[in-house]
Formats: sequence, structure tokens, C-alpha cells
Amino acid sequence: MSAIETFRACAARPGFFGRIADTLIHWADARETRNQLNRLTDRELTDIGLSRGDIERVARGV
Repeated sequence: MSAIETFRACAARPGFFGRIADTLIHWADARETRNQLNRLTDRELTDIGLSRGDIERVARGV
């Protein structure tokens, strides 16, 4: 079981440690999304309807 899967299992539990796990999971997911989108070319971003300026908003899920 990977570290992320372990955190996800903990996140199902309420309380202080569950909130910490939720925060870490959200941060890791946003970071991975940001990294993946930054690897795309401008043309590829345009093909999926995004621009470089949209990356942070998409990564945060806003």
C-alpha cells in the first residue's frame, strides 16, 4: 500500500488526524495536477480548453 493510499484510508476517520490526512491528500493531488498540466504544451492546453493562467485554478479545484 502506498503512502497516499494509507493517507486516504486515514482520511475516512473523523477527528484531528483525519483532517491532517485530508489536507495532505488535497495538497498532493493539487501538486500532481499542477505538475501534469505544466508539462503540457500551450497547444495541448488549448485543445482541452485551458490556458497557462487556468492551471492554478484547476489544481485547486475552484
